[in-house]
Amino acid sequence: MSDSNTSVASVQVNMANLRGGIEHASQWTLMWLRFKKHKLALISMYIVLGLYIMALFSEFLAPFDPEEALKSNGEIKAKAYHPPQPIHLFDDKGFNLHVQILKETVDPVSLKKTYVPDGDRKIELSFFVRGFEYNFLGLFKSDIHLFGAKEKGAVFYLFGSDRQGRDMFSRVIYGGRFTLSLGLIGVFLSVVLGLILGGISGYYGGKIDWFIQRLVEFIISLPTIPIWLAMAAVLPKDWPPHYQYMAVTVIISLIGWTQLARVVRGRLLAMRGEVFVIAAQLDGCSEARVIFRHMLPSLASHIIAAVTLAIPMMILAETSLSFLGLGLQPPAISWGVLLKEAQNIRSIAAAPWLFIPGAMVVIAVLALNFMGDGLRDAADPYTH
Repeated sequence: MSDSNTSVASVQVNMANLRGGIEHASQWTLMWLRFKKHKLALISMYIVLGLYIMALFSEFLAPFDPEEALKSNGEIKAKAYHPPQPIHLFDDKGFNLHVQILKETVDPVSLKKTYVPDGDRKIELSFFVRGFEYNFLGLFKSDIHLFGAKEKGAVFYLFGSDRQGRDMFSRVIYGGRFTLSLGLIGVFLSVVLGLILGGISGYYGGKIDWFIQRLVEFIISLPTIPIWLAMAAVLPKDWPPHYQYMAVTVIISLIGWTQLARVVRGRLLAMRGEVFVIAAQLDGCSEARVIFRHMLPSLASHIIAAVTLAIPMMILAETSLSFLGLGLQPPAISWGVLLKEAQNIRSIAAAPWLFIPGAMVVIAVLALNFMGDGLRDAADPYTH
């Protein structure tokens, strides 16, 4: 009897400790606990982290220089529209990381080029091999790459090659750096504009609120794609890639701040009469401190969710502009620029691997949307 009483008491103590831990948990802890229950959002978060790690270490992960046709001992070995060569883990000797060499054949009647396995010839792969030189994170020079061919100068194409014989795998990895970082920077600028203008509009009200809301309504009423096209069309075509990058980022950000500004304005209008706001004003706090130190932090969870859902829109905007030839231009590499290579019939019929950058855009956008949905649900206290 005493043993059963002891076990019941221990269970009650554990439950009380659990309740106490949750009751004293911070808002961010509660958000994380709710977010972890959303399995699809959690998986999407890991996918997003993987994509951004890929973008950050693109030089280290790419086996070949994305700008040059592949060479061996000074001789160009590149082949236009070479099909992908999948990685094989085993051969007749056991575990052996390799790709099979393909040889080109030409049909004597149709003159169509095809690639077939060249017997048992293969290229063995290894980790941490030497290749082209790059600046690692802009800190120091290195030529170490995550993987590559054991034989120096051997050429292989995991995602196939483009019309100039450049390695699509390396170009896709490099393209993610431009596309994904542009989404982050564009959203950052949009959030800054949305918070400042929305905060001023909601806090002051009156004529200031009327003017900012008319500006928001005017921008929302504009057709987005034609405005982007018109603004991007005036950019000089001879600008270097980093100038183009910043210009496209600013163009996308100038239109993306309106929705967040409306949300912030509505919440601050409802919050102006709260006790803590009046107390801060009576305590002599400046208006800027009341807005940015006391009022906006209460919206932090909603802002995070809004930012996560806005990044996919920025990625799609950059991809659309670059695909139409009015965004980033070669030699800049982004997923939109790479998709521009697939604008002809030959690409659709003979080189479908040129659409791989489009698949990467789909994966990134879906993962960010699912993660944003999970954050939005976790940040809303009325959904649980």
